[in-house]
Amino acid sequence: MKRWWAFLLLAGVVGSAAAQFGSPMMGLPAPNKYQGDDEEPWQELAIEPPAFPKQENLREFYVSAATINKYFIDASTLAVGADRVVRYVLVVQTSGGATNVSFEGINCKALSWKHYATGRSDGTWAKSRANRIEWRPIETKMVNRYHAALSHDLFCPAGIAINTADEGRNALRLGKHPNAN
Repeated sequence: MKRWWAFLLLAGVVGSAAAQFGSPMMGLPAPNKYQGDDEEPWQELAIEPPAFPKQENLREFYVSAATINKYFIDASTLAVGADRVVRYVLVVQTSGGATNVSFEGINCKALSWKHYATGRSDGTWAKSRANRIEWRPIETKMVNRYHAALSHDLFCPAGIAINTADEGRNALRLGKHPNAN
């Protein structure tokens, strides 16, 4: 019986150490002393909305067979910032005839998206309110999965941001990034 208690005590100590320091055997990631030690914390760039989209710059992209809306990116607004965020103007045309315009960004590393501004019918931008400008996770779902389509198929192949706007425009032209699986 004493051996059993000693075993449990030892297992608790080992488990605690594994949880604290990481252990692949325990299913916990081991810390990498070279990863992030010298890196500065990620800092998002301060940005302003681009010029309002023009019809001739819109490039349609495929979202899913389940959607009845049409989705477009204004290719002239596509940009990759020094912060590695892919920013673009999204235009959604609903089946009822409404058009929604938004300026957004995708953080490929964090697999999240952010809404910066909404387009008005007079061609101006309304910046997002404070509670709407937080990063939100990109979810793969049946309806309204356009962020998943943009990240997975076009702008974040294999979870890594495109390097240039031209790379993203080429992916839009092809309908899928060459490195997307």
